[in-house]
Amino acid sequence: MILVIIRTIILFTTIVVFLRIMGKRQIGQLQPYELVVIIMISELAAIPMQNTGVPIISGLIPIFVLFTAEVFLSYMTLKSEKARGIICGHPSILIERSVIVESELRRIRYNINDLLEQLREKNVTNVADVEYAILETSGQLSVILKSNKRPVQPADLNIAPAYEGLPITLVIDGYVFTENLQKANKDINWLLLELNKSGINNMQEVLFATLNSQGELYYQTKSSVNSN
Repeated sequence: MILVIIRTIILFTTIVVFLRIMGKRQIGQLQPYELVVIIMISELAAIPMQNTGVPIISGLIPIFVLFTAEVFLSYMTLKSEKARGIICGHPSILIERSVIVESELRRIRYNINDLLEQLREKNVTNVADVEYAILETSGQLSVILKSNKRPVQPADLNIAPAYEGLPITLVIDGYVFTENLQKANKDINWLLLELNKSGINNMQEVLFATLNSQGELYYQTKSSVNSN
């Protein structure tokens, strides 16, 4: 039993490290070859985990080879446009100026019902509103609406909103991020003083706290929501 646990930990750690190096992507954003590599790695890892008679190195070597192949292919797609087209393919235009491109649908074996479903997922119900719909190499559908159908932006109304930026996280579950306080040119004494104004004397009472670009502190205690 101990041997099985040790082998499982080794294989799990190896796969996590390799996948971490491969980068952060959701399943829907993976290229076909990346998805194949992940599936094969999971299968290869399961064999020595389930069968202690198989040397663990017999699982690690193929996993390493697949990882090396994935890194090599990724490097090729990064450096060569031709290689990128061969390995990943090319985006397909499915709708052009509100006209469904039937020939492209037939070529990639993509039916209209699938197209309409993905449009609805993008909150588009009318093909006539679509300037272009492009099926990316990852399988995601990119939809570009006609200019008169796009949501109104502040620039369209000659409005210049105040800069928002990203809020800085100061506290999570009672833990204070001192480095983030320094980035905001604040210190722990300032934070305690601001929280004390609302009757919070113990940092462990704070579930979440952020500071926006306007210097406004938002916090949530473990039992209520407040802002200051």
